[in-house]
Amino acid sequence: MPQHSHHDTGRILKWSLAATVAFVLVELAAGIQAHSLALLSDAGHNFTDALALLLAWIGVCFGRKPPDEIKTYGYHRAGVLAAFVNALALLILAAYILWESYRRWMAPRVVDEWTMLAVAALGLAVNLAIMRGLRGERAHDINIRSAWVHMLGDALGSVGIITGALLIRWTGWQRIDPLLSALIGLLIVWTAWDIVKESLNILLEGLPRGLELDSVVSAMRQIEGVLDVHDLHIWSLGSSLHALSCHVRIEDLPPSASDAILRALNHMLDERFRIRHTTVQFEHAHCPGCAYS
Repeated sequence: MPQHSHHDTGRILKWSLAATVAFVLVELAAGIQAHSLALLSDAGHNFTDALALLLAWIGVCFGRKPPDEIKTYGYHRAGVLAAFVNALALLILAAYILWESYRRWMAPRVVDEWTMLAVAALGLAVNLAIMRGLRGERAHDINIRSAWVHMLGDALGSVGIITGALLIRWTGWQRIDPLLSALIGLLIVWTAWDIVKESLNILLEGLPRGLELDSVVSAMRQIEGVLDVHDLHIWSLGSSLHALSCHVRIEDLPPSASDAILRALNHMLDERFRIRHTTVQFEHAHCPGCAYS
């Protein structure tokens, strides 16, 4: 991510965090006043949104730090770790919301549907504004995408609360409130699970999402001068920075010729697979004792 983009994203995250914290306080007070579990659940969801934005901002700040003698790869995984911790917190919150929804379903309370409607409409406006600010970077950074998905989930939750408030007004059925709360809990699980899977895959150095090992090997073998590829490993240093190491078998060539093969490999890996950090070890065909697989 370019340096100016880091600064722009950091500024957007900071202002989004301030707006979300302010709305959490408004929604919490309104939920207590209106006796609405749905609003209180959504306030909890918004609180985790604030946590997501805070961790995303911290991740962006760490992402700017250059490599050093200790962190030789830099701090690219700070944002991934933040996304993983945040998603786990979401799952715990969802379990609590589902339990409280069950309790309220068994003992429903009268709620103020007009307060629900007004606060949910305000929340929808806040979430849509933040989503608009983050949409440019969400495709490149799992940490930013984690925060964006939080906002999407809460925007959908706000739409559900608006619909529920209108239904309560028209039907008088108070169990709509805990039903909405349970749906918000399930929505939180849905928004968090994908982030858990992808961030855990990066932390465990799994194959980056969207890549197939056989496709990379096949493309490398098509480079002129490459006889075989083995001991291939591909992993992610961060959400948008992939690395590769492998052994490549070539003919017994002078350094100038093997350097051309290396440049061709690196260019192809960058263009086709967005792999920009590579370690390629050449093994010459005449090498005695070399084992190939």
